[in-house]
Amino acid sequence: MTETLLEFTQMLPSMMELAGKETSCLYNALFCDFKDTNCFSMLEKWQTRDDLNIHISSHLFGILLGSKSLLCRPMKINYYSVSKTEGMEVVDSVRNQ
Repeated sequence: MTETLLEFTQMLPSMMELAGKETSCLYNALFCDFKDTNCFSMLEKWQTRDDLNIHISSHLFGILLGSKSLLCRPMKINYYSVSKTEGMEVVDSVRNQ
């Protein structure tokens, strides 16, 4: 592991913990790709789009964006808006057909 990757991986959990303490952050998690340990995904769920916008404008998010100099590839950020969430009942329904 390179020194810059080590620095990045040490910074991420503390940033995730701070973001998770924001009252409008309903969920956050950090994932590492088991095929490519240089690839990380962050998943966050916010109460409202306005709450997400406040987070994106925050100093904490600015630190994340500033960390891109530590990365070996360009940072990629995707936002997904989910209008409907379904659970295990979908799996049960499909498998019982």
